[in-house]
Amino acid sequence: MHLNTSLLTRRWQELPPGRMRELQLQRLRHFLRTRVLPFSSHYRSLFAEDGIDPSAIRTADDLAALPTTSKSDLLGPPGGAPPSRDFVLAPDPASLRRRPSTILRALLRGRDRARAALEHEYRPIFMTSTTGRSTDPVPFFYTGHDLDNLALTGRRLMEICRSDPAFRHLNLFPFAPHLAFWQAHYAGIGFNTFTLGTGGGRAMGTSGNVRLLGKVDPDALIGMPTFIYHVLQEAAEGGLHCTKIKRIVLGGEKAPAGIRRKLRSLCAELGSPEVDVMATYGFTEAKAAWPECPAPAGAETGGYHLYPDLGIVEVVDPDSGRPVAEGEPGEIVYTPLDSRGSVVLRYRTGDLISGGISYEPCPHCRRRVPRLLGRISRVSDVRRLKIDKVKGTLVNFNELEHVLDDMDEIGAWQIEIRKRNDDPLECDLLVVHLNVARRVGRERIAGEVRRRIRAATELSPNDIQFHDAGTLRSMHGVGRELKEQKVVDHRPAGAPAIPLTPNHH
Repeated sequence: MHLNTSLLTRRWQELPPGRMRELQLQRLRHFLRTRVLPFSSHYRSLFAEDGIDPSAIRTADDLAALPTTSKSDLLGPPGGAPPSRDFVLAPDPASLRRRPSTILRALLRGRDRARAALEHEYRPIFMTSTTGRSTDPVPFFYTGHDLDNLALTGRRLMEICRSDPAFRHLNLFPFAPHLAFWQAHYAGIGFNTFTLGTGGGRAMGTSGNVRLLGKVDPDALIGMPTFIYHVLQEAAEGGLHCTKIKRIVLGGEKAPAGIRRKLRSLCAELGSPEVDVMATYGFTEAKAAWPECPAPAGAETGGYHLYPDLGIVEVVDPDSGRPVAEGEPGEIVYTPLDSRGSVVLRYRTGDLISGGISYEPCPHCRRRVPRLLGRISRVSDVRRLKIDKVKGTLVNFNELEHVLDDMDEIGAWQIEIRKRNDDPLECDLLVVHLNVARRVGRERIAGEVRRRIRAATELSPNDIQFHDAGTLRSMHGVGRELKEQKVVDHRPAGAPAIPLTPNHH
C-alpha cells in the first residue's frame, strides 16, 4: 500500500514543468522496458514491428511519435474475439523467477514472501469495464498493485476536494463493475473515512436513497449529477432536513454550472446552504479519476487536478493527432506510468477539453500539478445532421445539454430523437421533455428553449413537452439504468439516416 501520499504530492508540486516532464519520460522509459514490453503481447509486437526503442523517448516530440491506442484496438475486428487479454501484463513465471530483482527479493525476504509480492503485483484479481453504450463493453483487469493505486488516487481525490476523515460520505454511484463506484469506494478506504455505497437507483430506488440520506445525515454526497438531483429533489418534496451537507462530488456525466446551481439550491432547501460542488473526470482505461478543488461561489473552477507521477496526459488535435500548445483545446490522450493488469499506451479517449492543459498553480488551492481546464465533451456527441437537401449542420449535443442545464427554471430534462409517425422511412424529429418549477410560465420557457437551442445548433425542437418530476425520473430510467438517459434515440434500429425535419418556429 502507498502510504506517504502527501510527501509524494508535495515533491511533484515543487518541480518546474520542464523537470516534471523529464521525470515523467524517465518513468515511462523504465515502465516500458521493465513491465510493458516484456509482458504485453500487444505492445511487444507493435514496438518490434515499428522498430521503436523505448530508450529513445527523451522529449515530448519523441512521445508524440509513438502510436496511439483507441477503443477500436480494444474491440478488435468485427466478428472476431476481442483482444482484451493482449493488453494485460502477463509475465511468464519462469522468466520472472530468473530476473535479478526477483532473485534479490527472494534472498532478502524469502521465497514465499517474494512469490506473494509477485502475485500481488501481476495476478489479475478485479475487473471493471466500459459502459458499452455505443460499443460492446471492454473489460479492464486490476491486480493488487492496481487496487493500491486506486486507494491512493482515491485518497488524493478526497484531499483535493478538501474532505475530512470525520465526514460521513454517501456514495450514490450505481453498484456495477464500473470505475465510478469503485473509485469512490476505494477513496473511502484510502482516506480512512466512513463511506457508504448505496448502489444507486438500481439497488435501492430513489426513495431508498432518500431514506438513507435522512438516516446517515451525510457531510458529502458522491455520484452522478442527474441522480443526485433526483434524490435531493424527492428529499425536498418530502420535507426532509439534512443540515450537514458540505461537499457534493460529481462524476459519470457532464457537470455544467447550471446543474451545480440547482444542486446547491436543493441543498439549501434541505437546510445545507453552504455546499461546495465539484466534478471529477475519469475513464475506465485510466483506472483513476481526477478532481476539481473547491472554488468560491461564482468563480471559474480550477480544473481537473492530475497525478503526474502516475500518468502522462496529453492534449492533441483530434483530426491530426498532433499535440497542441499548452492552453489549447483538443482531445485528451492518456499514458499510465505505474499500471499493471490491463495497460494501454497513448490512449485516445475521444474526449475534448476546451481549455487544454495548464502547468500553472491552481488559482484556488495553489497546487502545482498539471490541470485540465474547461468543458469536457465527447467527439461522438458532435454529429452532422442535414436539415435540408442542400445544407449540412454540425449539431453539438454537448452544447444542447449545457443549454438546458444552464436554465435555472428547468429542473430535469430529456432530449429525444425519433421518427415521424414511428415510420423508419420518415424524417427525424427532435423532441425536448421538460420538468419546470410550478410558477414558471410554460409558453415563455418553451420560447426561450427554442431560442437558445436554435442559437447553439441552428435547429429548433419539433416539439416541447412538459412533465412532472416523477415522470421525468421514469423517463431517465432512474432505478433501471446505470446512467440516467438524458439524450435518447428512439429511432428504429437500422433506420436510414434521413435528415432531421427542419422546424422554423
